[in-house]
Amino acid sequence: MAQITKSTLIGDLLQINAEAAAPVLLSIGMHCLGCPSSQMETIEEAAAVHGVDADALVNELNAKLGTAE
Repeated sequence: MAQITKSTLIGDLLQINAEAAAPVLLSIGMHCLGCPSSQMETIEEAAAVHGVDADALVNELNAKLGTAE
């Protein structure tokens, strides 16, 4: 499985493993995971909108998905 980056789209992330990724995204206040606009948003953009450090979010997602280096 490819490592998640800041440029990974939310829609792609959820297709990779929604069960692991969704709770992380919900915990930062991203409650509209099914909205069309969120599907085309990058992790970096989502982090900025929700006031979260993008690098920390990527690290947490990679750890949850088992894609950390």
